[in-house]
Amino acid sequence: MSELVTLKKVEEHVAVITLNRPTVRNAMSTALLDELNSVVSSINRDPSIYCVILTGSGEKAFCAGADLKERRKMTDVQVISAVRYIGETIMRVENLRIPVIAALNGVAYGGGLELALACDIRILADTAKLGLTETSLAIIPGAGGTQRLPRLIGLGQAKRLIYTAKPVDAAEALAIGLVEQVARPEELMDRTLELASIIATNGPIALGQAKMAINKGIETDLGTGLAIEHMAYQATIPTSDRREGLIAFSEKRKPVYNGK
Repeated sequence: MSELVTLKKVEEHVAVITLNRPTVRNAMSTALLDELNSVVSSINRDPSIYCVILTGSGEKAFCAGADLKERRKMTDVQVISAVRYIGETIMRVENLRIPVIAALNGVAYGGGLELALACDIRILADTAKLGLTETSLAIIPGAGGTQRLPRLIGLGQAKRLIYTAKPVDAAEALAIGLVEQVARPEELMDRTLELASIIATNGPIALGQAKMAINKGIETDLGTGLAIEHMAYQATIPTSDRREGLIAFSEKRKPVYNGK
């Protein structure tokens, strides 16, 4: 039996997570979520990974959302529990200590888009579409979509996407800020890896503190956010990485950071 989620180091400090159920458009079954949680735990235990890419196998889908075939067999109580598990898993991806880039190789609908929204940066194949389609099934996004989407693209656009349940193409996704970059399918992973490699040259402690300051600060008023930023900045001061950065600058060379 093949792994439902794979983790592969592609560079010294960059790894790729791949959802691996291409025959069902990488739908999130309970077993896939179990494996994704295990992979997230392994990344958190590996200090040598400074940036991670999340993508789907095949060419059709990043993730089509929940496994509806599995869900049809569930009771109402089981469905509620299953949706909560998807949300908890997505939160764990969001809370990874390092930057996460979604390489959206194909469609991302429902929970699949909710997973992408939890990533720090999204790069989309120009042939793919994205959408929170739940209201067409008489439900609502239940794994963070109603909360993360408005924070990313604004209240009105988020309501339009959720109320209509209509997917948007790559051009519109880029125009409304749903994704940060668009690439041809054959160039998607190269473009994503290029970005991840640039990120991974920077100080890993600084990256983690910047991520925390941004994610926590955006949820607060400006004064509180500035206090969070100051605490995050302070955490970088006693590190050997900071000293290495200053020495490398004075010696006109690239710094070599070790996350300490």
